[in-house]
Amino acid sequence: MARGGDETPARPAAQLATDPRIVVITGMSGAGRSTALKALEDIGYEAVDNLPLSLFEVVAARAPGGSGALAVGIDIRTRDFDVPALLETLQRLSAAGEAGRIVSVFLDCGDDELVRRFTETRRRHPLAADRPVMDGLRLERRMLGPLLERADVVIDTSLIAPGALKEEMGRRFGLERTPGLALMVVSFSYRHGLPRDADLVFDARFLANPHYDPKLREKTGRDPAVGAAIIADPDFEVFLDGIFSLLTLLLPRYEKEGKSYLTIAVGCTGGRHRSVYVAERLSERLASSGRRVHLTHRDVERDASRDLR
Repeated sequence: MARGGDETPARPAAQLATDPRIVVITGMSGAGRSTALKALEDIGYEAVDNLPLSLFEVVAARAPGGSGALAVGIDIRTRDFDVPALLETLQRLSAAGEAGRIVSVFLDCGDDELVRRFTETRRRHPLAADRPVMDGLRLERRMLGPLLERADVVIDTSLIAPGALKEEMGRRFGLERTPGLALMVVSFSYRHGLPRDADLVFDARFLANPHYDPKLREKTGRDPAVGAAIIADPDFEVFLDGIFSLLTLLLPRYEKEGKSYLTIAVGCTGGRHRSVYVAERLSERLASSGRRVHLTHRDVERDASRDLR
């Protein structure tokens, strides 16, 4: 990392392939960029926030060696921020290094939730000045659209607490990692919307619903009794086998295309029974096949009495 008085020459771009990876964190203001950056710093990354874009390539070339890695936070507050220039730089650095070395992360969040966060903290949106927060958000979303499209990883923080976001960053970008495609399996409730970062979505709502059994209603798909009820549906095994067979076909192709992260979402109405159980069993099967899998149940702790069936 370049510091005042440091005379070590920057390494040429051709050497980037031999260095640890760089995680670039950008996204909507208020979506949690500072939290994500601090989380990476806590697990061993060297973190730099609001790095001027003109220095980004120089700093990337001087990224820490050994087992270290670099995390860079860039958003609309960054000096000389320019979306086309940032995209060009990311493309140039990615071309100079091996696939997956430079990972761009876009933190997204629903506009209503962002307005709530700005209102609660009494902060002004960087682009809103004296106008309503929503005006700034709309302008920012238009500006950052190409970055969202280019991102290797998109994380929706609308329903994620700061502590959960830190855990998510650790799961995705921990430094002690085995090579290959990283799989994120998430269960969710359709009532609360699809996960924005989902690459593949599977609908489990056709399976028999344990919610209608009073003895199972307050339990979740992690409970053996709920699992037994779901297994009793004759289509369950066919469904699970079908998903696994499809992934067996797709995952090697994704890896061949250079994809490093894949989010697989399984949904049901309330996100507590069927989707949870299917996600658990799918994760186990993928892990048994040698895949790197992280499992999350997005809506399992929500109030079951409010779920509309």
